[in-house]
Amino acid sequence: MLIHSQTVWPAVKTGKEMEAALSTPYAYVVLLGGHLGQLRPMVELGEQHGKKVLLHADLVDGLKNDEYAAEYLCQHVRPAGLISTRGSVILKAKQNKCLAIQRLFLIDTGALEKSYLLLEKTRPDFIEVLPGVIPHMIQEVKSRTGIPVIAGGLIRTEADVRTALDAGATAITTSRRELWKT
Repeated sequence: MLIHSQTVWPAVKTGKEMEAALSTPYAYVVLLGGHLGQLRPMVELGEQHGKKVLLHADLVDGLKNDEYAAEYLCQHVRPAGLISTRGSVILKAKQNKCLAIQRLFLIDTGALEKSYLLLEKTRPDFIEVLPGVIPHMIQEVKSRTGIPVIAGGLIRTEADVRTALDAGATAITTSRRELWKT
């Protein structure tokens, strides 16, 4: 799968940021939500430039983040994949043949253990851990689940990118344009 060879996933919120991401060599771009009515045109713009858009379903304005919304997004907006903290969204993405990326917040041990139980049920294609600057947690999540880990959140420097990748992350997500060149 091509996505495994892409170590930086540009993350965008606006049309202007999407335009900047279109000039990168990367095949995949993360769309951090947006207005419901603008999503399909943003995905189409990406496709016209050879990009596959991964949509963060939880951040879509005007749409509840549940399995019905996920089905709508997969069938009508048609991104390459969905990112969500919700298990029902991940399961619906998989049913609709979209990449499924489970977002996991590293809050405390209790939340992490609950997340491991959820991950056993959903078996997403990728897990995005936030914050992505905790190398030993990247290693633990990858080891415990056997699922590729993406590091996101608080990655601010090239050293942060390298540390996350060295810890076993498949890739990092970032909205920092200067790191899109890493």
